[in-house]
Amino acid sequence: MEEAGAGRRRQNEVYRAGVYGRLPRVPVAARKLQDRAKRALDARTYAYVAGGAGDEVTQRANRAAFDRWAVVPRVLRDVSSRDSSIELFGRRLPAPLLLGPVGALELVHREADLAVARAAASTGVPMVFSNQASVPMEDCAAAMGSGPDAAPRWFQLYWSTSDELVESLVGRAEAAGCDALVVTLDTTMLGWRPRDLDLGHLPFALGKGIAQYTSDPVFRRLVEERVVAAGAPAPAEPAASAKRDRQPRPTPAAVRALVGMARAWPGSLRENLRSPLPRAAVETFLGIYSRPSITWADLAWLRSRTRLPILLKGVLHPDDARRALDEGVDGVVVSTHGGRQVDRSIPALDALPEVVGAVAGRAPVLLDSGIRSGADVFIAVALGASAVLLGRPFAWGLALAGEEGVRQVISDVLAEFDLTLGLTGHTAVDQLSPDVLRRVG
Repeated sequence: MEEAGAGRRRQNEVYRAGVYGRLPRVPVAARKLQDRAKRALDARTYAYVAGGAGDEVTQRANRAAFDRWAVVPRVLRDVSSRDSSIELFGRRLPAPLLLGPVGALELVHREADLAVARAAASTGVPMVFSNQASVPMEDCAAAMGSGPDAAPRWFQLYWSTSDELVESLVGRAEAAGCDALVVTLDTTMLGWRPRDLDLGHLPFALGKGIAQYTSDPVFRRLVEERVVAAGAPAPAEPAASAKRDRQPRPTPAAVRALVGMARAWPGSLRENLRSPLPRAAVETFLGIYSRPSITWADLAWLRSRTRLPILLKGVLHPDDARRALDEGVDGVVVSTHGGRQVDRSIPALDALPEVVGAVAGRAPVLLDSGIRSGADVFIAVALGASAVLLGRPFAWGLALAGEEGVRQVISDVLAEFDLTLGLTGHTAVDQLSPDVLRRVG
């Protein structure tokens, strides 16, 4: 039987396995996938991944925006051979799909970013390394190969208050073979996230999701300088002992937090439990994590320090998109950060057409926020997106089945996109335009 395209291949794989009673490792439907992951994860982890800003209106709006568009299939066209690939920054990719940056994945699965990197490499889909990763970028890059056959990878950059640290991270991204930098601008401060606040839970305060920092020589030096500047009281100092005696008794949660911080710092756990460095690392991170004062004027500094294409993530206004290109940026990502930053924001998909119009073909425009399926990818590309970033769904797959779960989620999205392409009468991505859609709401 001819198996033309990712969709037919995936269907045949599933149905043939079904003959022997083997079912997909994780649910294929996006809603069921999330429901299953919710049951598998603890309350704090699920809240961190699933939660949004405020009353989560933006999150719901991101999804509702897709419901306002319908596809108009065309018939009696030869779609037996289809090409879902695109070219982006000199790379031929299997589809207009990337894995977006998701932080603190160690909450979800013990292999965290490493499992995602392996799954991405096996499918050819680029992974955007998170600045808030649980595994250093070098380890993930090693899992994705090197040289001309290396799997594609990008790096997400949060602009720290330390430009020296920013420069170090960028240099490491280049050395790790990243094809582009994604500068995240919508998280210069953490949004108001009630689910996490109700649980008093911020992973970074526990030393989780800071592996890019603790593996960085500049950050490690800053931590050591902080410890020296603070000074360490002599163990036998009476005043210090009396002060310690007045401290509340440690709780199990506090002990677990200290152990977590110790694990986050390189070196042996035993030594780190006695060292001030792990705790200082968390305090240093919280102090320099992001810079609210960043402006357009700072982009020239970044441009002068890297040869990589730079994309700005978090662009929702057409004027910002025009300004970005005027400042020498190589692309923009229309994003609401998955609805995690500003409640009652315009949905990303609603902002996309105006941004695409403002860019006018001068640079790639990517879409992040609300993507859950291959049909969603189709809608976004038809409205002008060069490619999309997938986020929470692959995290749910990771939670349920590790690397294999991530690989299946990617394969399922690629398969549905390929089938939607063919079943609507198209054989290539560049045939998609707003003309294939109808506004229904």
